[in-house]
Amino acid sequence: MTTTLTCEPLAATVGAEVRGVDARQLAQDDAVAGAVLEALETYGVLVLRGLDLDPHSQVAFGRRLGQIDLEPGHHPVPGIYRVTLDTSKNASADYLRATFAWHMDGCTPLHGEPPQKATILSAKAVALAGGQTEFASTYAAYDALGDEDKARFAAIRVVHSMEYSQRHVVTDPTPEQLERWRQRPSSVHPLVWTHRDGRRSLVIGVSAGRVVGTDPDSGSALLADLLDHATAPGRVYRHEWQVGDTVIWDNTGLVHRATPYPRHSPREMLRTAVFGTEPIQ
Repeated sequence: MTTTLTCEPLAATVGAEVRGVDARQLAQDDAVAGAVLEALETYGVLVLRGLDLDPHSQVAFGRRLGQIDLEPGHHPVPGIYRVTLDTSKNASADYLRATFAWHMDGCTPLHGEPPQKATILSAKAVALAGGQTEFASTYAAYDALGDEDKARFAAIRVVHSMEYSQRHVVTDPTPEQLERWRQRPSSVHPLVWTHRDGRRSLVIGVSAGRVVGTDPDSGSALLADLLDHATAPGRVYRHEWQVGDTVIWDNTGLVHRATPYPRHSPREMLRTAVFGTEPIQ
């Protein structure tokens, strides 16, 4: 049996609010999960306001979308990663400051695994100031390019690394910080990802630091221009979080970022990552 979701678009090129679906259906109904995957292909980001999805139900829902990441996430429920700047709740909180810049998850994998297919994020506590999450479609960004640029970018390859991401927020790193960042291998990806279904998206964001075969300054300028192109006014959906909201996004065709919020903020999000099955190529 097929299920069709009621989706109301939120921005010109990305995002839709889903209505008429409850937490039980997400956790238990495979047809609803299939409809979510279909809607993600169309809208990129799905917003379910006031869902109040508990951690166990969130994990159950994630399993219906695919295989989920069960690595320890500073939370008692396997499959949940606690997103907070409070180091008493997440010992790796300092790394999360890099998420204030536009990025795509999974561009610097440990073992060459594909980027995450989808991410589920639920709000347990929100920031008093800042802490919104913004999204922009890199499918739409590619589609908006001229034919000459599409042809030129087809052969470009880009180096991604954790060091590039972290230098965005730590401008004068210590030798110890550099050593930790460099323990994670860098990756080289095509600038244009040709997906199995024939769609194309740009692989850009803060982890992208160097264009192969190009001098550093001109390569950095190109990557910055493309990111500005993708995140231009009118192409971004900004989610104003309320406690109980859940947002799901197609990580393979988006960049996203959190707007800055204070280190002492109560903001706490619970994230479930669904492993990808398609390498960047």
